[in-house]
Amino acid sequence: MLNYIWFGLMAIALVVAAFNGTAEAVTKGAVESAGTAVQIAIGLVGIMALWLGIMRIAEAAGLVSLLGRALRPGVRWLFPDVPAGHPAAGSLVLAVAANVLGLNNAATPLGIKAMEDLQTLNTDKESASNAQVTFMAITTSGVQLIPATMIGVLAAAGATSPTAIIGPSLVATAAGTVAAVVAAKLLERLSPQPEPARPAGEAS
Repeated sequence: MLNYIWFGLMAIALVVAAFNGTAEAVTKGAVESAGTAVQIAIGLVGIMALWLGIMRIAEAAGLVSLLGRALRPGVRWLFPDVPAGHPAAGSLVLAVAANVLGLNNAATPLGIKAMEDLQTLNTDKESASNAQVTFMAITTSGVQLIPATMIGVLAAAGATSPTAIIGPSLVATAAGTVAAVVAAKLLERLSPQPEPARPAGEAS
């Protein structure tokens, strides 16, 4: 779908430029923008390598597990359909913690594992469960303590204070996450689901 959207935008730009007689300006702008993109990408490599290295050290030091333990009560409240002893509970905690820390390389496989574990609890295999929808809403909203990618882009573009985005970004992503969770919780009332089977030996 995105390919069609980008192709449509480029086609419209070329048609409008042909009618307005500004095809040369459009071509020049495209070439200059491509050069700027390369410069930003090269400048971004060092900054992202540094940040990802720091995050890998933090991950190896147990920061993800520590944050996961802090997030566990909130995750249990957000996902009441997930039994405490089920593997999905641990997967959700780690995936949310990795997302909050901005560990994209770790968050992706952890998110996939969490979805797979949630699917084992899903009573309707043809549609997403309420827990899966809530998890997707949280992941998509992208709340992060430190937006490393945006800081890197601003620094590569020559911003005088690239870290100034941390506060506004945290507020904006937190608001987006709250809105996403509220919407998911309100809409899930329209689609009640049977309580999933609990692991053998767990008290009801």
